[in-house]
Amino acid sequence: MDPVLLGEILSGVMFLGVIGFMLLGFPVAFTLAGSALVFALIGMNFGVFDMSNLSALAGRYTGYMVNEVLVAVPLFIFMGVMLERSNIAEQLLSNMGKLFGNMRGGLGISVVIVGALLAAATGVVGATVVTMGLISLPAMLRAGYDPKLACGTICASGTLGQIIPPSTILIFMGDMIAGMNSQVQMSLGNFAPKTVSVGDLFAGAFIPGMLLVVVYIGYILFKAAVDPESCPATPVAPEERAGLGRELLVALVPPLLLIVAVLGSILGGIATPTEASSVGAVGATVLAAARRRLTFKVIYEVAKQTAVITSMVFIILFGASVFAIVFRQLGGDNLVHEMLSAMPGGWVGAMITVMVLMFFLGFILDAFEIIFIVLPITAPILLRLGVDPIWLGVMIGVNLQTSFMTPPFGFSLFYLRGVAPNSVSTMMIYRGIIPFVFLQIAVIALLFIFPQFVTWLPDLLY
Repeated sequence: MDPVLLGEILSGVMFLGVIGFMLLGFPVAFTLAGSALVFALIGMNFGVFDMSNLSALAGRYTGYMVNEVLVAVPLFIFMGVMLERSNIAEQLLSNMGKLFGNMRGGLGISVVIVGALLAAATGVVGATVVTMGLISLPAMLRAGYDPKLACGTICASGTLGQIIPPSTILIFMGDMIAGMNSQVQMSLGNFAPKTVSVGDLFAGAFIPGMLLVVVYIGYILFKAAVDPESCPATPVAPEERAGLGRELLVALVPPLLLIVAVLGSILGGIATPTEASSVGAVGATVLAAARRRLTFKVIYEVAKQTAVITSMVFIILFGASVFAIVFRQLGGDNLVHEMLSAMPGGWVGAMITVMVLMFFLGFILDAFEIIFIVLPITAPILLRLGVDPIWLGVMIGVNLQTSFMTPPFGFSLFYLRGVAPNSVSTMMIYRGIIPFVFLQIAVIALLFIFPQFVTWLPDLLY
């Protein structure tokens, strides 16, 4: 058999094998590295893989450790966990609920706004959904909300952390796409390509993120108009409203200023994501201290949680590096290039194919796992076909967000199921999220037809 064809077949089988092992419940990082090493040995025996290629791993791992951009990841995680421990979400929701309490759907609107603020503060989907589920769901059920609408609102607003900066997913995608775009442009003869940064991706994701917030609020207002019983008003007593302004000021302004300082410095080009993340981490600690929540126990728990999440992300990245090297050297990138190039519709057909693949992988894999496995395989081909790198990263982010809230396997649904009371059935959660999934698909279609929603702000700022 032709060695090139044999290598491509082995790379395809390896990819399917990795998915199969993950479905069986094996740890992702070790599945990626272990499967790759097994197929590297098989390829060596058939003369289609040289084991010396694995010597590149040392350089890659060193590169990850000295990459200043990736330093922002543990710092943003620390910022999010610290804000989560300082009871900011509970105070925000309580005061927002009072502010919008006299209007139908007011509590639901409050949940969306607080979800967006938490997304901008934490950048981690699971933490936001669990936090909102613990705080918001009981309050909405006590207020007489339809459990389906309550669950859908919480799941949808909780997944905003996937796309609203400073999403940790966007940090990794920005760093990866920047390197891939430079390599692709140089291979095409463009030796002075336009650089792509994490800040570009943050700016590109800002308007789509706000658009999703507006769409969610619009749907809740629509439900309040056509089905008032599903989202009743929660009137606030006059004596409670008397000091509401001051309470809202104390609860909202400090975290909002911190978010504006972090994102504003990045989008304004004043600071790099790494510098801004350090400001965010220190600011969150000061905020917790001001709220008298900063104890030794809290610091220990925040540091431990940050280390656990950061270690999980980077061990997957290390395993994915082994997979990427073996997959490429076996000829897998040629196989993917031929497949995507043969799609009808040119780059549009190729882009839709990649989006559909990532959407379904989102049912079984975490976002980090998907971008570490699929992005290095597919992004260079799409960039070579002329796809804008910033638009590509944002579209992938919104697509994965949609996947994580789609029944029956969406991750955010499982997060909420874990903290929801027994009176809320799994089917209620599924039925509640479906309208929001259709809203997500409509936004994806809008971004596909009008990429200016993504590219306008980066072009304006940079």
